[in-house]
Amino acid sequence: MVIKIHQACSTKNALFYNERKVERQKACFYHSQNLPVVNPFLGDKNDRYKIFQEIEDRNTRVKKPGLHISVNPTVSDLVLLGDAGIRNEIGKLMEHLGYGNQPYLVYKHADLERVHFHIVSTRIDCDTGKKIKDSYEKEKTQRFIKSLEQKYGLSKDDQPEKLNYRFSSSSRNLKQNLESLFSQLNRMEFITSKELYEQALELFQVEIRRAGRGHLVFVTDENGNPIRYPVRMSDFEERPRFFSGQTYRHAPVENRYREPRLPDHFKRELLKALVYQLEESSTRRDQAGRKRKNKIGRKKGKRH
Repeated sequence: MVIKIHQACSTKNALFYNERKVERQKACFYHSQNLPVVNPFLGDKNDRYKIFQEIEDRNTRVKKPGLHISVNPTVSDLVLLGDAGIRNEIGKLMEHLGYGNQPYLVYKHADLERVHFHIVSTRIDCDTGKKIKDSYEKEKTQRFIKSLEQKYGLSKDDQPEKLNYRFSSSSRNLKQNLESLFSQLNRMEFITSKELYEQALELFQVEIRRAGRGHLVFVTDENGNPIRYPVRMSDFEERPRFFSGQTYRHAPVENRYREPRLPDHFKRELLKALVYQLEESSTRRDQAGRKRKNKIGRKKGKRH
């Protein structure tokens, strides 16, 4: 995770920079907070700028009142945090830097063959009209990044490629692991169609087939042949998107307007990161299970 504060900028330049990206379909409206309107993205860019301009007109002594922050997660970070996690941590970042009560807009970019986020706000306090203190912002930002790394186990670089996670005829905890896979895929906003969801499942040699009025989930070999009894879709609490009949709302439709197209190679990198995380999760569960068994064994030994 890399977070950069762009110093000495005007709010108008920062805002219009992101708006141009949206117009070119290189970015999209992502999130907003503390705005005087329910959905500021319904108006045009001048309407959005006026919100900040009215605040800054109260203190014209500050020559560069703009706040412009870029948040650059790795592919693994995106998988670990998910869409809700990114929004939540952006809010915590703003609070950490002293801008928690300020109105701000967030844009999602995909123009550098990776996903990153830009935050636009003003350094003029919306309540007092005074400039918010910006001392030690770099140090505060680094402390925030370290807290994220500890909280989520984030790394500075993407994890090495691992693509050997497969379900087999002897896989243990199959239903639990399949639900974990569905849960992760359901959180990935770039999977926007049933076809892409099925392509993601193919990485894990999992296939969903229609059966009467419902669906069956199969684990297959490399040729697509089932290698164990299927699991009924109705047996899962967490069901795959596009097959569950449920409505998943990651964000209001208006905020997703002109969602930037992600390059195919980036989608593949996201899926690789997902494979890695599922492998790590499975390994941790196995280790925890062995520890419990060993603990129970030691207790029985003491009794004898």
